[in-house]
Amino acid sequence: MGGKFLSLCLLVVIINVSAEWKVRKATRELIEGSCKGTRYPAKCVESLMGYAGSIGESEEKLAMSALSVSVWKSRSCASFVEKMGSVKGMKARERNAVEDCIENMNDSLERLSQSLRELGLVVVGKAKRKDFLWHISNVQTWVSAAITDQDTCLDSFDGPHLDAKLKAAIKPRVVDAYQVTTNALALVNRFASKYPSASASASLP
Repeated sequence: MGGKFLSLCLLVVIINVSAEWKVRKATRELIEGSCKGTRYPAKCVESLMGYAGSIGESEEKLAMSALSVSVWKSRSCASFVEKMGSVKGMKARERNAVEDCIENMNDSLERLSQSLRELGLVVVGKAKRKDFLWHISNVQTWVSAAITDQDTCLDSFDGPHLDAKLKAAIKPRVVDAYQVTTNALALVNRFASKYPSASASASLP
């Protein structure tokens, strides 16, 4: 009796492990396949694999996760730039660049947070299906604007006379946020394209 019970338990474990492996494989294939259509595919895969458990095989959750990554990266970047802005003894041109970047990164973060909430209405089913295109259009518009904000922040540090150490500290963080946000827009567009009614999608800047 004990041997049969043990064999049954072992069979259940094997089945569960096999099912879990298939789900993980399917999720990995979804992430890798979707990320091929983004501008920064390697960063896309790297940033989303940590969300594999919540993404599963869902295009909707993939887009949500991509926006979540973008919000997180942008918030971290904005916080860092604000700390840099409090450094004393900074020259006027450096301070102006930092202040411009802070404003743009905060605007970007606000738009991305708004986009995440809007997309959430679609994903969790609170929005009516007939309003899908309207909600998606809002998301695409706001994410595109967030990318422009981040790009404008980068432009603030293109001047040749700015402090090299300051640029080296800030620019990589902004670039990181810019890249994951650009990828997020591509994945939102991909999700939108799966719906027949969603014929229009925002183009990458």
